[in-house]
Amino acid sequence: MRTALLQSSGRPGSVAENLTVLDEAAGRAAAAGAGLLVTAELFLTGYAIGDGVGRLAEPADGDSADAVAEIAERHRVAVAYGYPERDRGTGAPAGGTPDVYNSVQLISADGARLANYRKTHLFGCFEREHFTPGDRTVVQAELNGLRVGLMICYDVEFPENVRAHALAGTDLLLVPTAQMHPFQFVAESVVPVRAFENQMYVAYVNRTGPEGEFEFVGLSTLAGPDGVARARAGRGEELVLADADPVLLAASRETNPYLLDRRPGLYGALV
Repeated sequence: MRTALLQSSGRPGSVAENLTVLDEAAGRAAAAGAGLLVTAELFLTGYAIGDGVGRLAEPADGDSADAVAEIAERHRVAVAYGYPERDRGTGAPAGGTPDVYNSVQLISADGARLANYRKTHLFGCFEREHFTPGDRTVVQAELNGLRVGLMICYDVEFPENVRAHALAGTDLLLVPTAQMHPFQFVAESVVPVRAFENQMYVAYVNRTGPEGEFEFVGLSTLAGPDGVARARAGRGEELVLADADPVLLAASRETNPYLLDRRPGLYGALV
């Protein structure tokens, strides 16, 4: 499946403008034959927007989800987008506010909501102040013959997280991210290793440039099960494309013994 990575910080603070950016990118991705377009973390609103996170948060089935579904259906390309999610289901104590999650939602090319994931490992004071951590590690959906998993940024830096996806059969792991200086080695080194040691494709899609107190480093990549980057963006705004090939994936899993050679009985101390 041809996969498009939208490396962009969009227009922080403006959902409407970010939907316009997404619409344009979806058109370009579809024209290039992509079946899936993946955005960065919190693409819908921006990352470093302070209390705007709570103000702009929406439920998973809110107006913006409908707008993304319309874009996906019109261009005939699935879309995975990052956004702040306000939980409809959990109220708060009297006078409080509902929980807000750092989420990614996958919408199919026919506009159906396929899966929604809430970031489980929050990074730094900013995220811990504004978000509630999710509690489901593995969230998946079937898309164009591949089992697609969802994760966000810091989550991929925990090997247990990615291994859980490998054991659940994830073929292509989508990781919207907001990777900042000086941690670019994650994009350059950690992500290809995660793909290799877990025998899957990993699409790691970053923000770029300065935003508030942060400097995002770009370097979005689609890494294959052989540890090779099939696509690698630079530091600026960019749409890059690469293929997640199920034939190569099957061949790689046939020859790489990592998952078969595991000895889970020895790993009890990890939990």
